[in-house]
Amino acid sequence: MTTATERVLASAVGLPPVERAELVEGILSSFVFPARAEIDAAWARETEARIDAYDRGALTSVPATMVFEKIEKQYSS
Repeated sequence: MTTATERVLASAVGLPPVERAELVEGILSSFVFPARAEIDAAWARETEARIDAYDRGALTSVPATMVFEKIEKQYSS
């Protein structure tokens, strides 16, 4: 790893968990590979299945603020 890459990594590790996840998603999205469309389609199907399960009452939800607060607490201590 180059010195510049090490600095970027050290800076990224200091970000809050949600921002780190957004950064990772942004970096991963920058890669182009043949299976990307297939993976995106699989995630779209999974998302629709979960929405349908929620609409049927087979799946409950938790407010996102509670999820992010839990993550922040877990990683800030």
